[in-house]
Amino acid sequence: MLLLMPRVAARLKRTPVPERLRSANLAPRHLSLLAYLLFDGPMPVNHLAARLEVAPTTVSLMVSDLSRQGVVERKADPADRRRTIVTITEEPATREAIERWLANGADAWRNAFEPLAPQERALFVRTIEAYEQGVSRRLDA
Repeated sequence: MLLLMPRVAARLKRTPVPERLRSANLAPRHLSLLAYLLFDGPMPVNHLAARLEVAPTTVSLMVSDLSRQGVVERKADPADRRRTIVTITEEPATREAIERWLANGADAWRNAFEPLAPQERALFVRTIEAYEQGVSRRLDA
């Protein structure tokens, strides 16, 4: 795993940003934010912050930047007008570029998990989470 993980990380970093999104200067943190919005649907800034494990102000800044560039949109929550819901833009070409960009990783995970039983998938996810938590603890110390 110590030899495999750097290769995986390097390959992910080399995943080209679609032409339509290059002017947005997207970073890995944007990829995670867009993945949550694409796969889990629109959500409030606080929920995005919790999922990304960053402060809501950090997500607000990211959303402001992406909103100015036409990548995401903010909408008033119909259930609570004080709250803002973030969604991927409805502009077809930009949305399609985001979907294509994220599809490669989603397809790779789907193919990797397909032959595994549900218990094996769960074990893999718990193992990766434990690894990430262990690395985080050592870095925080």
